[in-house]
Amino acid sequence: MNVRIMETAAAGSLVALIALCLAWEIWLAPLRPGGSLVALKALPLAFPLRGIFEGRRYTYQWSSLLILGYFAEGVTRAVAERGASQACAAAELALSVVFFAAAVAYARLTRPKRAAGA
Repeated sequence: MNVRIMETAAAGSLVALIALCLAWEIWLAPLRPGGSLVALKALPLAFPLRGIFEGRRYTYQWSSLLILGYFAEGVTRAVAERGASQACAAAELALSVVFFAAAVAYARLTRPKRAAGA
């Protein structure tokens, strides 16, 4: 695996997930007609953006834990809802899996080498 591929996959899936969360809760299938404050669920995803774009290993590590909440929401809503909301939930689920896998792979590929005999 290549570090550059993992960086691109993580950054791309994170940006796509932010866009999906906003579009889902404002236009595509909002909980209330006209959108709702549930769109603010995209806000926590903005916090790791800078660190992900700059390749900070620690950001990849902690954001891989943050994304698990979006994975859980995707699973729950993919099972519980129908129509456009179910499709959005499936997309959220897929994007969260891609981000998680890329973030964990990046953290693993960039971990410091251990000294011989230590």
